[in-house]
Amino acid sequence: MDNQKNVQKPWLDAYDAHVPEFLEYADITLDQLFESAINSYKDSVFIRYKETVFSYRQIGEYVAQIRKFLFGNGIQKGDRIGLAMPNIPQFVIAYYGILSAGGVVVAMNPRYTSKEFWQLINESDVSVIFCMDAHQELLIPMHSEGILETIISTSVDDYQSLGDQGHLKKSYKNSIGFNELLMNEIETGDEKKPDISPNDAAIFQFSGGTTGYPKPAIGMHKNIIANAIQFSKWCNLEQGKETILAAIPLYHVYGMVLALNMGIAIGAQIILVDDPANIEYLLSQIDAHKATFYPGVPTMYHAINNHQNGQNLVYDLKSIKACISGSFTLHPKIKQEFERITGGKLIEGYGLSEAPTATHCNPLYGTNKEGSIGLPLPDVDAKIVDITTGKKEMDIGQTGELIIRGPQVMLGYHNNIEETENTIRNGWLYTGDIATMDSDGYFFLVDRKKSLIKVNGLQVWPNEIESVVNAHPDITESAVGGVPDFESGERIICWVVLDQGAILDTDILRDWCKESIASYKVPNEFIVVDKLPRTGVGKILRRELISEYTKNAGLL
Repeated sequence: MDNQKNVQKPWLDAYDAHVPEFLEYADITLDQLFESAINSYKDSVFIRYKETVFSYRQIGEYVAQIRKFLFGNGIQKGDRIGLAMPNIPQFVIAYYGILSAGGVVVAMNPRYTSKEFWQLINESDVSVIFCMDAHQELLIPMHSEGILETIISTSVDDYQSLGDQGHLKKSYKNSIGFNELLMNEIETGDEKKPDISPNDAAIFQFSGGTTGYPKPAIGMHKNIIANAIQFSKWCNLEQGKETILAAIPLYHVYGMVLALNMGIAIGAQIILVDDPANIEYLLSQIDAHKATFYPGVPTMYHAINNHQNGQNLVYDLKSIKACISGSFTLHPKIKQEFERITGGKLIEGYGLSEAPTATHCNPLYGTNKEGSIGLPLPDVDAKIVDITTGKKEMDIGQTGELIIRGPQVMLGYHNNIEETENTIRNGWLYTGDIATMDSDGYFFLVDRKKSLIKVNGLQVWPNEIESVVNAHPDITESAVGGVPDFESGERIICWVVLDQGAILDTDILRDWCKESIASYKVPNEFIVVDKLPRTGVGKILRRELISEYTKNAGLL
């Protein structure tokens, strides 16, 4: 590398020896990537779930049936199809079935409430959804109103009888059983696959963007493939020799890219875990199947550390080679203890839904700087610009907005030209995150320009919670913010102004919230205040409330 280049991109000198500056990316789509894995690994184990294993060939056959069904039901290239499942084999089958039919996967958290499903389905123009049997009650009203044309549902235990005609269940009214679609007898469409381009949309991932309100970010096939290849090289993973633990949700781009798609890119076997909170089971899977790679969040690694140090039964975790920690800051003590227990590497990275899924990471073997999100990945350029105009590049060590350019940057936001043009300018993605870069090219997050909260890696938007709280008859107004929390990354605090004469009953207010939003979005604490601080033009100063809380709680 020449000196001038290193001045412009100082992070290149900090790369591990096995990481190149540039990479080559196959000009293919995700379904073609999957077909390539089937051809190369055929009868090798692809998916492990509980006591059952599925080969690449088996999953490929099921995927073909899903594709045929979608063709038979008139699905066209670019149609959005919902997918609301935990980490079970049916998710993987539906995911690649949708993509191979030319559809766009709109993955949703299966814990969403009816109101949340309604919003995402409407905004994405979803007409077909793959979901769990438990979602029937929430989704059938949307079918009755003509919003959803087709509902395909399954249960967790259906994995035991996939493709088995003798174990077909009776379908729910207005829905189709997932296993029915895997039968040869089902009416199918034309086998001819649509002409899908790497530049076509593959996924919609809901993100708060710069406004803090969820909107669908469009991830292209080439975005996801590029990021999968970048990370397989960064983590020095080997073709056909890795076992990936997929405990991070696949409905989020983090798990979707770094567990599922990166897994097939390297011909790995993937262990699906649908309940990452069950640490005993998670550890038993690492031990029994010798997992080598595990993308997760700090909460997961903290729980593993506590279990291994506090239980008489200690699992063998020495098979772990590399783990990525994302979504929120990794505490140095968690990193150190996890590496001591496993003998593997735990490195912190950074990403966002608009660049599915990551753009920065600390070196696997090189220096990991405390508090740093690491270095830009190969083919990723990054810089810090002034917060006001976004045009002036800041000097080393100065604070500004982090902007990124690379092969994983999204196409834009669905049906939102204004927000797209505000977020992507001249090919640069404006992240809304405030950061600095040191002289070695390591980046450090300072704060978030947007008010997004992350709880155990899951996105929470204050505006959404505030609208629910403000609808309560005893509440005049509210403000929501996140404060640091060692275990979950952030805790949700809600400051409320009560109606005159009202008395706060936190249990009632919490139950009120649970009716409209998922449980992880419900505030951990409600605080009554006489009034909310505001700017001169009336905007609520959430940051002021958070600052006072963290100071009083000794969190600074």
